[in-house]
Amino acid sequence: MRSERLRIWLAFITISTVWGTTWFAIRIGLQTVPPFLSAGLRCCLAAVVLFSLLRIRGGVIPTSHIAWKVYASLGILTIGIPFALIYWGQQYIATGLSSILFGVFPIWVALLSHFLLKNEPLNMYKVASIVLGFFGVVVIFYSDIFLADTRGVFGMLAVLVSTFLQALALIVIKKHGEPVSPMAMNFVGMAMGGMMLLALSLFCESGRPVVWTWPGIVSLAYLTLVGSVVTFVAYYWLLKRIDAVYLSLSSFINPLIAVLIGSVALGERLSSTAVVGAAFVLVGMLTANGKAIHEKLTARA
Repeated sequence: MRSERLRIWLAFITISTVWGTTWFAIRIGLQTVPPFLSAGLRCCLAAVVLFSLLRIRGGVIPTSHIAWKVYASLGILTIGIPFALIYWGQQYIATGLSSILFGVFPIWVALLSHFLLKNEPLNMYKVASIVLGFFGVVVIFYSDIFLADTRGVFGMLAVLVSTFLQALALIVIKKHGEPVSPMAMNFVGMAMGGMMLLALSLFCESGRPVVWTWPGIVSLAYLTLVGSVVTFVAYYWLLKRIDAVYLSLSSFINPLIAVLIGSVALGERLSSTAVVGAAFVLVGMLTANGKAIHEKLTARA
């Protein structure tokens, strides 16, 4: 049980940390590569890596009706449409504002799981952790809430719509994804979503300049191997072990990582409001997830 607990915490810390850096990596890639092409290449390359790992490990790709429901939820509602919305929207709004808006994700998950999952009703811990986490994120990035032009409004809406679609997909996968391994579902989902994004790029971005710089290449490689392969497999491995709403709360940690990157890589100083906001986020996260994981492990003992 101690080994299981350690793996759960390591997986949770990994997805929370890595996905906190992907906003910065996406921004680097968008400087020289159109958004739909960048997102599509990331997903298709990740699918190639996942397929190779499946072949090496002798994994099976289920083809049942339920499996295809899971694949479609991941490929269309988690990757295809949301990635297009996020990559497009982040061209027009600040990274900090994107993180705030994505903080709505756990709220959607909590509400949807309450109505669609019998075993995951809302309780005082979930509500409190959502309120604390979202308040902390808003405090941290309060000074970053600004729009460069009117296109920023549509960028905000794009990120918000993506959070709802990903929350809905998470609930569907939580409900039906047990028979499908995380690696198999991510391979098919990444391939499906990546092809959608490349088709969208062919239709919308033909003629736009593409410049491959070393920062752009490193960004794509990082988003492919670490931001997609490692984290998505870990994410859906965790989904089989803890409540969906507690897992979704990892999105509250992501902005904290962005603050740290700015401090270390760009020499930005952490403000007093950032420290206060971080405290709210961490208290909410550690309390909620620590209780959930303890309950799950105790029930298995």
